[in-house]
Amino acid sequence: MKVRNRIGRTAAALLLLAALAAIAHGQQVKVWVSSNGGDRMAAKEDRQFGKHKDDSMVKADFSINKNVKYQRMEGFGASIMEAGLMTLNTLPAEKQEDVLRALFDSKEGAGFTAMKTPLAGTDFQSAGPWFTYDDTPGDVELKNFSVGRDFGPNGVGTYILRARQYGNFALQAPMDYPPDWMLYDVKKRQDIPPRYYPVLASYFVKYLEEYKKHGIVVDYLSLFNEPEEVYTKIKYPEIRVLIRDHVGPALAKSGLTTKLMISEAPERGVAARRYPVVLEDPEVRKYVSVIGYHGYDFKNFDKIAALEKRYAQFPFWMDELCYAYEAGYPKQKKLPIYEFDDGDVWGNIIFNDLEGGASAWLYWNAILDETGGPWAVSPVHGNPDPNIQHPVVIVNKTTHEVTYTGTYWYLAHFSKFVKPGAVRIGTSGGKKGVRAMAFAASDGRYVVELLNSLREVVPVNLEFGGKLLGVDLAGRSITTVTW
Repeated sequence: MKVRNRIGRTAAALLLLAALAAIAHGQQVKVWVSSNGGDRMAAKEDRQFGKHKDDSMVKADFSINKNVKYQRMEGFGASIMEAGLMTLNTLPAEKQEDVLRALFDSKEGAGFTAMKTPLAGTDFQSAGPWFTYDDTPGDVELKNFSVGRDFGPNGVGTYILRARQYGNFALQAPMDYPPDWMLYDVKKRQDIPPRYYPVLASYFVKYLEEYKKHGIVVDYLSLFNEPEEVYTKIKYPEIRVLIRDHVGPALAKSGLTTKLMISEAPERGVAARRYPVVLEDPEVRKYVSVIGYHGYDFKNFDKIAALEKRYAQFPFWMDELCYAYEAGYPKQKKLPIYEFDDGDVWGNIIFNDLEGGASAWLYWNAILDETGGPWAVSPVHGNPDPNIQHPVVIVNKTTHEVTYTGTYWYLAHFSKFVKPGAVRIGTSGGKKGVRAMAFAASDGRYVVELLNSLREVVPVNLEFGGKLLGVDLAGRSITTVTW
């Protein structure tokens, strides 16, 4: 009896080993596709490693090396504005929740994991006239400071709280302008006199404290949105002083968990040129945690990559970009864009920024209406009329039709599958118009994003750990594979 039991246990162990070997060779791979042919985050038939394309059929080969590690990912998403909630509120109640679910739910939607929201007035804070949190001239004690508008029916605070019913996300906040009375002259000299630096530091901290009272922790405070070049005309040497001697110490003293970003240049090239004067100061570096930049030059990926290597101790976020006529989009082309095909542009930009080292990637407006608005109007603050822009989601206020743009689908493939904590790993190979990017997730899974900018089906092989996987990439598509 003992001999038979021993033989039985041995046979069972051998069967288990054989099964594990088969699994290792033919590992199940999940596949999702969005394409110009009509697929929208469509789950396809599972694949297996070991089943690959014949070399004569393959048009692109990629090799994934898990031992080559790059940046840790921190999130993907867009921006929360009054314009978005105003537009969302025009829908029937059930449809409003459908849109929020599509943006923030990780199971049923894109699961955005990083979002931006402004401190008071900016170009799509359009639920009322231009405002800051204290528009009482000379109120240096901030006795009239209030975030009340943010928590009204169309306020960004309300928007954040509604969004967080569906998913959690890091929150990053920049400021276009301080109150006008903190400027030398809002019409002629939009810089800040140094005597107001302590007051401005208190203004920032008070904003964070008031939001915390409403149940919202702002994870990252960014001092200025596009300073010197576009909005507040404070120069970067002055920003260095403001961080080092005022905002940094005030934030540290407050006991808040919010981390600091220096500010946000409008273009990669501007960031590469302007940021070193701030970051070379070791006293500033003590207070800074993340470096944010915008991508409105639509180029200079090499320059931002060089800056990221120079200051490799910091995560870099590409935290604003969109199509806007005011940002140089050709006026003969119509905005917003409904066609899925446009998503390929954004897919390639995301690839470029991530290959340059970005840890997060955020679009500008998450939701706008069919006109590309509603925009705020305050020319003295750089907010013109009109200011038509392209969002992630378009809502028609009259017909209640909701369009998830190509921007949405390409961004969703990253936000849904590449979660915070994932690490970008080595990927080589490919061909012109076909790209791959791989990530090692914190739970042990692997994720590969495959971008086919060509209009034809492209058979590819992925090599990982000596095993091959074959995948057909639909024309003009993004494909996610996970195992």
